[in-house]
Amino acid sequence: MAHYLIGRLAEALVVLIIMSFVIFFLIALMPGDPIDVMIASNPELTPADAVRLRALHGLDLPIWQRYVNWLTAALGGDLGFSRNFNRPVFEVLLPRLGNTVILLGISSILAIAIAIPLGIIAALRPHSLADGAVNLFCFAGISIPPFWFAILLIMLFAVTLGLLPAGGVEPIDGGGLAGRARHLILPVAALALASLAGFTRFMRASMMEALRQDYIRTARAKGLTDRRVVIGHALRNAMLPLVTIIALDFGSLFSGALVTETVFAYLGMGKLIVDAIFGNDFNLALVALLMATFVVLIGNLLADVGYAFLDPRISFRSLEARR
Repeated sequence: MAHYLIGRLAEALVVLIIMSFVIFFLIALMPGDPIDVMIASNPELTPADAVRLRALHGLDLPIWQRYVNWLTAALGGDLGFSRNFNRPVFEVLLPRLGNTVILLGISSILAIAIAIPLGIIAALRPHSLADGAVNLFCFAGISIPPFWFAILLIMLFAVTLGLLPAGGVEPIDGGGLAGRARHLILPVAALALASLAGFTRFMRASMMEALRQDYIRTARAKGLTDRRVVIGHALRNAMLPLVTIIALDFGSLFSGALVTETVFAYLGMGKLIVDAIFGNDFNLALVALLMATFVVLIGNLLADVGYAFLDPRISFRSLEARR
């Protein structure tokens, strides 16, 4: 297992280096730079001052040389300085990453915890009223844009009913864990719905396929109860395709978090990336996007590890042989 994890982490490092070049190149192609923002905000700066500042910050160098300088500093632990926050990038990223991990973690756990029993109920009674209700709910969930659903939640629970806060991370006057939990309810609900419908559909299809297998008929012929057949025999095999979908959906979930955090003014990675891009804070935008890439890579790694725990026929040696 250790050898497999080391290999995957090495692959992730290579992907991050490649992505760093791609993101750095795309950001460099954006119109304007931090010096232009400084000139616009301070009319006393002359063109000579702009030339001197660009040379001071290395913005007059070719793109490849600027990238090499940045990568060398980053590998040495210097991720740069955030112009918007006037603080080192790492100090700005760490609390925002923690907020996003909390939001994504709770949303994913909630979506999976609801999708599995709903999918099982629909699969056990195909074409029944319960199956039809679950399918209708799934089609509605897939069809609703996350940002529109987020706005509806704000209008209903924050504006009309006044039960929950419309945005933010925690109350201005503190409020502790309870206050922070109230601010999480709406963004978690908006983000969980984006995955819940798809997870339920895949769980239903996977469970129906598992229930048709010969070993299920054998288990029933031995007199096992339906509960033991479903939970003890069919569920683990039915979970394998769902694990794949969860891993593939992790990137989409993170993209949805970007929109959700912006709508709810939630101080996470998604809102940070948007603010950094619009504020020409190139160092912060670059490192934040790389951090998002790393989170997605870790999600895929955890999915592969989950295969080995769910199916005893899959070992880490066989996973390594497929790479």
